[in-house]
Amino acid sequence: MSVLDGVKEIIVEILDIPAEEIKPESSLKEDLEADSLDIVEMLMQLEDKFGLQIPESTAENLLTVKDVVEYLEKRLQEK
Repeated sequence: MSVLDGVKEIIVEILDIPAEEIKPESSLKEDLEADSLDIVEMLMQLEDKFGLQIPESTAENLLTVKDVVEYLEKRLQEK
């Protein structure tokens, strides 16, 4: 499973939207209508799924699905 697929899976579960609607360029807040609680829950699940800690200061800069995927891929390569 790719990082993008893993991120999409979690977004589908939390926001209850079809996976087809989730594009890399989708903004978490504007396009996918995630509120701050949704985003916190998503980050917690991503941390569990990928075995990483995502600092709050970094989380504020993760605005699109692509931002999240690129951040996770970079961190996973560092492991």
